[in-house]
Amino acid sequence: MTGTNNKRQLSGLIVGSLVALSFGTVFVMVNSAELSSPWQLVIRVVAVLVAAGLLVLVFRTERASTPAQQSDVAGFSDPAYRYAVIFEVVALFGGLFVINGVLKKPDVAVAWVAVVVGLHFFPLGRAWRMPFYYWLGGAMTVLGLAGFLAHAAGASAATVALISGVGSGFALYAAVLMGIRDTRSRQVAAAAR
Repeated sequence: MTGTNNKRQLSGLIVGSLVALSFGTVFVMVNSAELSSPWQLVIRVVAVLVAAGLLVLVFRTERASTPAQQSDVAGFSDPAYRYAVIFEVVALFGGLFVINGVLKKPDVAVAWVAVVVGLHFFPLGRAWRMPFYYWLGGAMTVLGLAGFLAHAAGASAATVALISGVGSGFALYAAVLMGIRDTRSRQVAAAAR
């Protein structure tokens, strides 16, 4: 909020960052569970500290910004968003059913989740005009595929979870940092005009 009586809705930076930080932290916490001591604790503490620091930066960045002007970005009403969510739900649960129920390979479930979530960021990047979502989508998809390859090479479930799960959590944190940087760059450009 600014010092005026203007009420502001939560910005895309805040909403997107809260979602990314929440899911990123869940990815890290759940997928570091099988790591040996002290790595499990170290990774979890680092994740919480990074998420908390990013949250502070998000709110500081938002506080310094002016109310966003209306734009022609459709966001949640864009058909690309709806199709991305439909794809994600069907692919996620259908794939997990096959992986866990048919193939009996729960060790690669997190790799599948990373691939599907990664792929859903491509249409979201288009719908929301956020090019760094392409980077995030690519990173998570590669981390998921790396988890499958590691499993095929004989890696343990903990290693697959570290690559695909913990790696995806930190990729989500990196996307929040990119969103902060993008917002600050736009603020500097607007101030220079």
